[in-house]
Amino acid sequence: MTSQTTVDTTGPADKAPPAASGPTPGKGLRGHPWYTLFTVAVGVMMVALDGTIVAIANPAIQKDLNASFADVQWITNGYFLALAVTLITAGKLGDRFGHRQTFLIGVVGFAAASGAIGLSDSIAFVVVFRVLQGLFGALLMPAALGLLRATFPAEKLNMAIGIWGMVIGASTAGGPILGGVLVEHVSWQSVFFINVPVGIIAVVLGVVILTDHRAENAPRSFDLPGIALLSGAMFCLVWALIKAPEWGWGDALTWSFLAVSVLGFGLFAFWENRVSEPLIPLGLFRSVALSAGVVLMVLMAIAFMGGLFFVTFYLQNVHGMSPIDAGLHLLPLTGMMIVGSPLAGAMITKTGPRIPLAGGMALTAIAMFGVSTLETDTSSGLMSIWFALLGLGLAPVMVGATEVIVGNAPMELSGVAGGLQQAAMQIGGSLGTAVLGAVMASKVDGDLAGNWADAGLPQLTPVQFDQAKEAVQVGAAPVAPGTPPELAEKITGVAHDTFISGMSLASLVAAGVAFVAIFVAFLTKRGANAEAGAGVGHI
Repeated sequence: MTSQTTVDTTGPADKAPPAASGPTPGKGLRGHPWYTLFTVAVGVMMVALDGTIVAIANPAIQKDLNASFADVQWITNGYFLALAVTLITAGKLGDRFGHRQTFLIGVVGFAAASGAIGLSDSIAFVVVFRVLQGLFGALLMPAALGLLRATFPAEKLNMAIGIWGMVIGASTAGGPILGGVLVEHVSWQSVFFINVPVGIIAVVLGVVILTDHRAENAPRSFDLPGIALLSGAMFCLVWALIKAPEWGWGDALTWSFLAVSVLGFGLFAFWENRVSEPLIPLGLFRSVALSAGVVLMVLMAIAFMGGLFFVTFYLQNVHGMSPIDAGLHLLPLTGMMIVGSPLAGAMITKTGPRIPLAGGMALTAIAMFGVSTLETDTSSGLMSIWFALLGLGLAPVMVGATEVIVGNAPMELSGVAGGLQQAAMQIGGSLGTAVLGAVMASKVDGDLAGNWADAGLPQLTPVQFDQAKEAVQVGAAPVAPGTPPELAEKITGVAHDTFISGMSLASLVAAGVAFVAIFVAFLTKRGANAEAGAGVGHI
């Protein structure tokens, strides 16, 4: 095995780096950087698509398999938990055994679990195989970043990550559209079966094109206690965030899980400082730029995922759109991410990450402020402006924060860095949904009773009021069957006005988070270790 140690680049952080010292890409298929990018994009597309496409299939699954609402929640929660808890460990596996092997195993497992879900005849099997999907997806995602980091020379890496981010953004936003078409015209099973041919294509391409890369000082052992402590802490944190809306933020159970999570992270840090080959060398976080990149990814996901969570309810329940129509109305966001990601990669290569990242978060803050002004009768044109601005703001952050995290980590820890990037995004999305959901619930709880009484509607019992609050929090009108049209119209008006007030406040909080992230962006800098990538030997 030939190898090359990490090159320590010096000089001003935000000036364009010198040409990469790595080898010129070969003329053949194997190991070619752009073919490698295409291959990993096909695999990553499956995971990103599944993050949103399944939400459209949930009602059909619930009806077909006679599942309860709690069962259906586990279809999403099981997948998310498995993915979030194991991402960093999965990245370490790639660093240890090679990212090519880890990527191929992830693709095969994800596609096989998808096919098994389509063949399942009970909700229990659906949930079990969704958990397996999350585990294999966790193997696949950091490995894809590790392969890009190792294959591309430094001056091309940002462009590659830009296209990679474009694929994730397009797949995530396109999930509801594709899911709606498949569920409506084929079956809910087809939402999962579609991953099988995509997985086969990714595996064939991977076998033919991908070349394994490994740094000479790649890890040779496993930190099993560290894995157990980190996984336990991550599970308690994510579980508390998932269950907080149900249990309540003031509930002892919520705070118990959060306390155990904090204790777990503390014990993990204590252990990592004493083990010879830690899961995450804590020295990584001595890099202010890398730490800022992780924080930035969390804040971006809070603002984006948390804010977008209510926008989907706004489009479907307030404006009465079908899932397909709602997805089409989000195309400006998707389109700007597709166009903006490669452009952001090129800009970051020329100027460094600070200005594009700060500008992206500023645009995100402005867009979320715009979303806070939406009303029940806002036109599609005005909505499109804010959605497009949001996509344009997110593109440089997705690309730049990823490069800052992965590029500032040593080559032998590129998988762990990729896992950190993905875990930060997953935790941020969960935090955004939970925290902004609490903001929405508090606003609805405070406004609904007064709005209801001001409209002259019949007084509700405590049980009826609680049921009405749950409906209004997602933009639905609590109209009982047989309600006279005039009364139903009044109830609908109150429900939508109250929801809009809650969404407006939640969006303002998201805008505030994005504003804070502008200052974090100025702590970032170009990846100091990016030069090491293309020079690593082929195995």
